[in-house]
Amino acid sequence: MVERSSSDISCSNRPLESSMDDNVTISSDECGPQSKGTTATPSKPVKDLEVLALGLPKLYTGLTDDDLDEVAYEILLASMAFSGVEICSSEDKKKENGIKHIAGMTSKRDEVGVRSENFERHLNLLHAVRTQMQISAVNDACMRKRLMGLAARRNWGQINVPQILLALLHGVFRSDFPSEKAYMQWKLRQANILEELCFSADLVASEHRICESSLLKIRSTKEWDINMVSSERAKVLSGIGQVLSKLSALAGYHLNIRLYEKLLLGVLDVLDDSHLITEVDDVLVLVKLTWPALGITPEVHNMIHGWILFRQFVKTDEAPFLDDAILELEKVSSSKDDGVREEQYLKSLSCSISCNGNEMKLSLVEAIFFLISSWCDIKLQDYHLHFREKPSYFGKVVSLLSTVGVVTSYDCNTIKLKRLDDLKETGARKLRTYVERSIEAAYKEAENNVHSQSGERVHSLALLANRLRLVAENEITVFFPALRQLCPDSGIIAAMLLHQYYGERLKPFLKEVSNLSDDVRSVLPAAYFLDRDLTHLFTSASKESRLSSLLKEDLDHYPIVQIAKPIILDWMIDQLEQTSEWTGRAFKLEDWEPISFQQNLAASVIEVFRIIEETVDQFFDLNLPMDITHLQALLSIIYHSLDGYLSGLLNQLVEKNCLYSPVPLLTRFMETVAIGRKKLPECHFDENVSSKLNGLTISKLCVKLNSLGYIQKQIGILEDGIIKSWTLLGGSAKHKRAQKVYTTANGGIGNCSEEANELFATTFNNIKSFAAKVISKFCDFTGIRVIFWDLKDEFLSYLYRGNVEVARLEGILVHLDTVLNNVCGKIDDTLRDLVVLSICRASMEAFIWVMLNGGPSRAFSDADIVLVREDLGILKDFFVADGEGLPRTLVEKEAKFAEEILGLYSLPTETIVQLLMGTSGQNPTELDPCSNNGNFKFSDSQALVRVLCHKKDTEASAFLKQKYNLPASSDYDDTPLKSSIVR
Repeated sequence: MVERSSSDISCSNRPLESSMDDNVTISSDECGPQSKGTTATPSKPVKDLEVLALGLPKLYTGLTDDDLDEVAYEILLASMAFSGVEICSSEDKKKENGIKHIAGMTSKRDEVGVRSENFERHLNLLHAVRTQMQISAVNDACMRKRLMGLAARRNWGQINVPQILLALLHGVFRSDFPSEKAYMQWKLRQANILEELCFSADLVASEHRICESSLLKIRSTKEWDINMVSSERAKVLSGIGQVLSKLSALAGYHLNIRLYEKLLLGVLDVLDDSHLITEVDDVLVLVKLTWPALGITPEVHNMIHGWILFRQFVKTDEAPFLDDAILELEKVSSSKDDGVREEQYLKSLSCSISCNGNEMKLSLVEAIFFLISSWCDIKLQDYHLHFREKPSYFGKVVSLLSTVGVVTSYDCNTIKLKRLDDLKETGARKLRTYVERSIEAAYKEAENNVHSQSGERVHSLALLANRLRLVAENEITVFFPALRQLCPDSGIIAAMLLHQYYGERLKPFLKEVSNLSDDVRSVLPAAYFLDRDLTHLFTSASKESRLSSLLKEDLDHYPIVQIAKPIILDWMIDQLEQTSEWTGRAFKLEDWEPISFQQNLAASVIEVFRIIEETVDQFFDLNLPMDITHLQALLSIIYHSLDGYLSGLLNQLVEKNCLYSPVPLLTRFMETVAIGRKKLPECHFDENVSSKLNGLTISKLCVKLNSLGYIQKQIGILEDGIIKSWTLLGGSAKHKRAQKVYTTANGGIGNCSEEANELFATTFNNIKSFAAKVISKFCDFTGIRVIFWDLKDEFLSYLYRGNVEVARLEGILVHLDTVLNNVCGKIDDTLRDLVVLSICRASMEAFIWVMLNGGPSRAFSDADIVLVREDLGILKDFFVADGEGLPRTLVEKEAKFAEEILGLYSLPTETIVQLLMGTSGQNPTELDPCSNNGNFKFSDSQALVRVLCHKKDTEASAFLKQKYNLPASSDYDDTPLKSSIVR
């Protein structure tokens, strides 16, 4: 605690909460001629000062900053020289015959002197100090030589400033300076310093006359430098010296403190005052040698050093100065009682400060602590403004205020400052006042800034909320952590005030909300996130608040959830109607031509996903609290859009049975050609089927399959994106707890992870399953289309017709290879194997069709079956393609039934007949030949009958005639007919 009295003021007691920011002024420290008297005129308020001043008594003799620098440097040189520290270079020592080596000094000087090995280091340090203080090299050399000469002549003991000045005036001459002007400037400066010391003390009239007369002679060039001899000058100096020797050490304290400040300022880099010189620690060791001459004690040093560092921080805004200032001032604040004498000495170092129009005379410690406390008070009353650019400084300033203390009260006799951590509840109340005022100021500033942006398209309430979020963010991350130990309630107060101020502006707007207008889209999310941030601050502070039991358990949240839920659902209903209409139109206008050479897919599928993604983006861009109902509505839009598109594609297919050629009537082999053969019945297509087939060319099928593959890819990407966005909808990790509190208080259900995950799985799995089903159907259809429609003449009509040897598989493979290459060039890589497999399966099915439903023109002998078996091997190898096609195991699986059929052909007719008689199958003559497409099993009686029908064997023919009365193959004309529709 700092407690000092002032007998010159009269004012009433003032409580802690009274701010002194606009009332504190200080007496000027500027140098200049002034009338005698110590009362200074108040200067401008502290908060407007760039560099604070202490309010020391005025200097009366017009001493400038340069004068003080020169004198301070001379005091440093003298203190070093008279302490036994070598200050002259070796070259200078050789020129001075009267100066002895430092080894000849007394043992006392040896104890405090610098060892010879440190000689060069001291010279370098002096050079650094001279450079920083911008001292003339000529004057420096002169002073060093004369001071070393003075130090060598006698043991000076403890010296003071007057002694140094008088000694220099006696020992320095015009010849020591390069010019008359330099000498006169130096001599007048010495005289002014002596005059400052004389007239700062209470002297009797005779002493005043002696000083005035002596100083007049010193200033006179003719009298001092020409007429007077050495003894006469010594007599003049002796007279003034006797007067000054009677003065107390406090007579020139205001000058001594200024001189010491100048020395301490020498550790600042003259080229960049935002940094200290690298030799700062060594220089401070030398500066401490001036303590006896300037009347500096350790506490005074810490005080002035801390003050200078603080002023430099105010000037440069560099944090290291503030950190060092706190360390120095902490030494003063925590120092133990130094005794009555020390206390009286510190009290005598007086400074003048005006407060509320009344002048207060404070001790140096009081003045520095009071001024720093007042500066901190100003900054902390609007800390959001002052620490906006560098928020990390806030905690340091709070620490600084805690070190110097806050003004608890001041009356006509006393000003009291106490450390914040000693004040407990009173200190916390002071800090709460800072929070309240700063929050209010920050809100008003944000409001004013928003008003200045009235031309913006965004609603002012949204802009205001976004600015207040920045305020809240700084409270959460910077200000509350710095205040939480001293004022645990600061976070609660900040959150409640910001919530209250904004809520008053928001309430009228919410009453008018009825739909998702542009203003609503901007204001509601901004208000929601502000509420969430403030909730996070409130709940974090509630853990540590001592007063939380007296406050509400939670904020009165803005009713964003209640207002947003129904209007979002209304918007989702509108979106469902729009997306259904837009996707339906895109599908209807599709011509199923590739959108480009590189992208062989439909433009409509791109458009559908663009519509869906735009809807999803709009949904999450609302940035409003959502629950499972909203998610369900969004997924419903996606499901219906894609389901409609997939269903439309599926409806374009025709039954693949329509592509099969009509099955000829069953006949028995007969070589004799009958006269007047009958024509086989034809199977005609429905016009609707024919129309659909015209839109299902291989080219269009590839476009549709690629579009389906695109849907499969994009649905996974879409699902991942929505899940991620939904997860993030509740806020970042630091807001999860606040979000939980917020949604609970407002009736929301948070992210509902289990329910949401189930909804995601159900929706997207159904879409994926349906897409896979449609792809499978299109692949199957494509294979049937290629073999049974596009290659019907080459495969079904040509293969093995009439004579096996002349109509073998080699004649078909070239056509099949061309078609297959065309398909593979148009289909996406991810679907290529599926399509090739469907063509392979259809080829095997066509092969079986030829063997079982080949009609009257096809009959196979045992020798023919050997060739057919070779052809089946060739067909399998074709699809394996030397390992570059389908896996052989897969091809073998597809060819298994064909192998079994060939196995039947290899059996003796008698064996086949026995197998047929052993089955319980239907009578083959009852089958509808146009509906049977060869879907037989090995044990199927229909397969056995058809093998007998196509077996070139008289025994088989006789059996079929006797058992089934089948007509002879020679009775029918099996010439292929041209297709009735264009393929």
